[in-house]
Amino acid sequence: MREITCSEITKKIREMCMSVNIELAKDVEDALIAGKTKEESVIGKHILGQLEENLRIAKEDRIPICQDTGMTVIFLKIGQEVHVTGGAIGDAVNEGVRQGYRDGYLRKSVVRDPIERENTGDNTPAVIHYEIVPGEGFEITVAPKGFGSENMSRLVMLKPADGIEGVKQVILDTVAAAGPNACPPMVIGVGIGGTFEKVAWLAKKALTRPLDSESPVVWVRELEQEMLEKVNRLGLGPGGLGGRVTALGLNIETYPTHIAGLPVAVNICCHVNRHVTERI
Repeated sequence: MREITCSEITKKIREMCMSVNIELAKDVEDALIAGKTKEESVIGKHILGQLEENLRIAKEDRIPICQDTGMTVIFLKIGQEVHVTGGAIGDAVNEGVRQGYRDGYLRKSVVRDPIERENTGDNTPAVIHYEIVPGEGFEITVAPKGFGSENMSRLVMLKPADGIEGVKQVILDTVAAAGPNACPPMVIGVGIGGTFEKVAWLAKKALTRPLDSESPVVWVRELEQEMLEKVNRLGLGPGGLGGRVTALGLNIETYPTHIAGLPVAVNICCHVNRHVTERI
């Protein structure tokens, strides 16, 4: 049995919250830079150049890439042979977020109640997803999510008869409706299957998968490529001002589902698709 202390978890998440808001993941940065060579629009190329310059300034000056430093979404993959000591895991995670956003001078964007709207003042609570796996590992993925793009996301409960063509239409309709509001070029996470709540988790999880990776499932991999091409043919382009590079990547995650259902979720992220994974 391996022991991990809550203080270790807090320290790690504090560091990750600050770094993920200052340095964009390499897979996303590489896709953004590559987009400049694909973009034919003069305005689009200029916008992509500005975004690249913004990344450089953020990294060099140690300031946030975007003023919306997001609501902190955290995926924990905990080995079943791990024993966490010194408190509750959730409290340790939230303390790490609290310290990271305070010490990193990051914007506090969380309200205590969705209707009363009083700011919590420290960007907590985080949204925490727990997954128990075999072994003694403890893996943390921190993925702050800004709400300009989050608000443009969508979940649809299709009928099985709608099939893959129905899935494709949901993706295209969601991106088209988002338009410039999602701060394109976007990264698109798609979930297919499961239940109402599971499919949203799949779409969110898809955003954390590196853009230079491929799905091991042939039809999923082919659908990712097809839909990225179709999304980029919509013509929204960088900043929504026209062009070929509407999306930098599109990842799909799937899960078994009920014979009577075909849930689909599309979680849109702007080009600041922040995600970092580390292990304790």
